[in-house]
Amino acid sequence: MRVNMTVNGEQRQADDVWEGESLLYVLRERLGLPGSKNACEQGECGSCTVYLDAVPVCACLVAAGQAQGREVRTVEGLADGDRLDPVQQSFVDAGAVQCGFCTPGLVVAAHDLLDRVPEPSDEEIREALAGNLCRCTGYEKILDAVKLAATRGADA
Repeated sequence: MRVNMTVNGEQRQADDVWEGESLLYVLRERLGLPGSKNACEQGECGSCTVYLDAVPVCACLVAAGQAQGREVRTVEGLADGDRLDPVQQSFVDAGAVQCGFCTPGLVVAAHDLLDRVPEPSDEEIREALAGNLCRCTGYEKILDAVKLAATRGADA
């Protein structure tokens, strides 16, 4: 089957998509967007989180055909060319990136939170990131990054 969708603002087409293929597989392997990570394939870790019509979803749980005619925004699509999104930059500046496997999903989840709640409490941050697992950081640097991004957003 052929899947046509808008990915990061650009019309994209994936051909010969198998009915059972995930959106994650299509993004990574067919469209060359490796940002979203394939970790658990069960929607448990959050490393594959992308926006589907402006709603965060685990791309590993979305059948590629469900994206037909829809808008997908990946972690790559948050940046403006070579300029990182403020959330991405805050993760770098706060040292919240270690192995990087969980980072794309955490960045998308944090981005979504800050779009909805520009100045979140610690509890709101923890709740928003609860679906994302990290094995390296212990989460403190990640929380610091989200707080930094919120502060930068309030300063802008």
